[in-house]
Amino acid sequence: MTKLFLNRKIKLSTVLTSLVASSVIFTTIILLVASYQSQRESLIDAYLNLNYSKANKMSRSVDSLFQSMRMSLEEIATYVSTHQEMTDDDIQEQLELLRNNSRFFNSIAFVDETGLIRSIAPLSVGLKGHVLKTGVSKEVLDSQEPSLTTPYIAPSGRLILLMSQPLYDSEGNHRGMIGGTIYLHERNVLSEILGNDFIDENGSYYYVVGPEGKLLFHPKNKRVGEDVTANAIVKKVLNGQSGMDRAVNTKGVSMLAAYSTVPEIGWGVVQQTPIAHINDLLASHIKSLILHILVPFLFILILCIFIARRLAKPFFELANHVNQLGSEKEVVQPKNKSHWNREADLLTKSVILAMEGIKEKNLKLTYEATTDPLTNIPNRRKLTEVMEAWEEEGRVFSLVAIDIDSFKLINDTFGHQAGDEVLVFLVNTIKSSIRKTDLLFRYGGEEFVLLLPYTVTSEAFQISEKLRTKIEKTISPVGKAITVSLGISEYPSHTNSIKQVFVLADNALYHSKLNGRNQTTVWSKEITAQKKK
Repeated sequence: MTKLFLNRKIKLSTVLTSLVASSVIFTTIILLVASYQSQRESLIDAYLNLNYSKANKMSRSVDSLFQSMRMSLEEIATYVSTHQEMTDDDIQEQLELLRNNSRFFNSIAFVDETGLIRSIAPLSVGLKGHVLKTGVSKEVLDSQEPSLTTPYIAPSGRLILLMSQPLYDSEGNHRGMIGGTIYLHERNVLSEILGNDFIDENGSYYYVVGPEGKLLFHPKNKRVGEDVTANAIVKKVLNGQSGMDRAVNTKGVSMLAAYSTVPEIGWGVVQQTPIAHINDLLASHIKSLILHILVPFLFILILCIFIARRLAKPFFELANHVNQLGSEKEVVQPKNKSHWNREADLLTKSVILAMEGIKEKNLKLTYEATTDPLTNIPNRRKLTEVMEAWEEEGRVFSLVAIDIDSFKLINDTFGHQAGDEVLVFLVNTIKSSIRKTDLLFRYGGEEFVLLLPYTVTSEAFQISEKLRTKIEKTISPVGKAITVSLGISEYPSHTNSIKQVFVLADNALYHSKLNGRNQTTVWSKEITAQKKK
C-alpha cells in the first residue's frame, strides 16, 4: 500500500489550484455569512422603524378623521336642537346635505327619544319609520351620551359602527339622537382614507382593530369583524401600547409589526411586513454579492491554473491525448495553443491535425453506416440503436411499420428513378406531419418504421391514420396519389422484446395488406394467429 501511494504522483498544477481554490472559497463563505447577518439585522431594524412611522402616521390620520366626524355630528345636533320648528323633511334635507358634503358616514339618521327613526339619509336604507326597541342602537339611544360602538349587526342586516350625538331641547329634555353609521363590509370613509385592498408589493399592509379586538379595517374585506385578540400585537394595542416587534399573526405568518393607538376612540393601527420578504431581499443580496465575488475568484483561479500548467511539462498532456486513440472512449482533442517549448509546440500541432482527421473520418463513417443515402433519414442500424437505448431506460413507445402499396407496380410502370422519387416524396410527407419527438427510419426497400416515444397504441393509431389520409390525398411525383399500409405495436404493452415489437408491427402490416391495403392495423393476438394459419 505504501509503495502504491509513493508511486502516485501529484501534479504541481493540481496542488496550486487546490490551495488557491480552498483559500478563496473559505474566505468567500466567511464573508457571505458575516454579510448575511449584518444585512439581516439592518433590514429588520429598517422595516420595523418604517412600519412604526407608517402606523403612527395612520393612527393620527384616523384620530383626526374621527374628531372631524364627531364635530360634524355635534354641529347638526346643535342645529336641530336650536331649531325646534324644523319638520322631519327639513331634518331629512340637513342629513342628506351632511352626508353628501362630508362623506363621513354611509348613512345618518335622526332617532327621537321613543326610538322612532324619523329621518334617515339615504332613504334607500329603508328604515324610516322603524322603531328601535332592542339592540345596540336602542342602548346607545337610552344612554343619552355621545358614543362610538364596536361592530354590530344593525336592523338593516349590515355590520356597522355607530357614532351618535344626543339631542336636547332648550329646557334640557332629551329629544333623541343623531347617529352616523359606517358600513364595514362596504366602501366607507375608512377604506377611502386607508386604501381599500392596499397591500404593498413586498407584502406589507396595515389593519385597524377596535377596543374589543375586532378588525375594523383589513385589506381582505371578508375579515372585517373577525376577532383577533389572540394576536400578541393586538393585545398590546388593546392595552394602549404603541411600539414595534416581531410577531406571528393569527394565520401563522411571521411578521415585522409596528402598532400605534388612536387616542380619541381607543382603536389601534397595525402595520406589518412578512419576514419572508426580508429573506427574499437577503437572498437577492447574497446572490448579487456572489456575482460580484465570482469574477475575481475565477480570475485568481484561472491565473493559478494557467501558471501551474505553464510550469508543468506539456508532453504529459499530449501523451494522455494520444493514449486515448487506442481506447474505446471518445477522444478529447488537445487545445490548439502555443507552448514555450518548440518541440512541444510542433508535436501538439501534429497531434491536433492527426486527431482532427481521425475524428472527421469516424464521423463520416458513422453517418454513412446509419443513414439511408437516398432519403437521408436513419436506417435499420440506427433503428436498432435507438430501440436498444429506449429499452434500457424502460421507455414506453409505439412502433409503426409503413409499406407503400403496389410499389413494384410503380417501378414497373414509371421506372426505378420515379420509384426513388416516390420514396423521397413519402419521407418528406411523413416528416412534415409527425411531431418533433417522433423518429422516422428506412427499414429497407419501400418499408419504413416510425417510432413514437411515450405514445400508446390509441394515440399511435390516430397519428397513423392522419398520415395515411394525407398521403392518399397528396399527388406524388408519378402524377397521382399513392397509398400506404400501416401496422402498429406497442412496447412493452404488447411485448417486452424490442426484436419482437417489430415482428408484431410487421404482422399487423401484413394484416393491412391482406385486407385490401391502404389501412392501419393495431396488432392483436388474433392477427398473429391468423398469419400462422
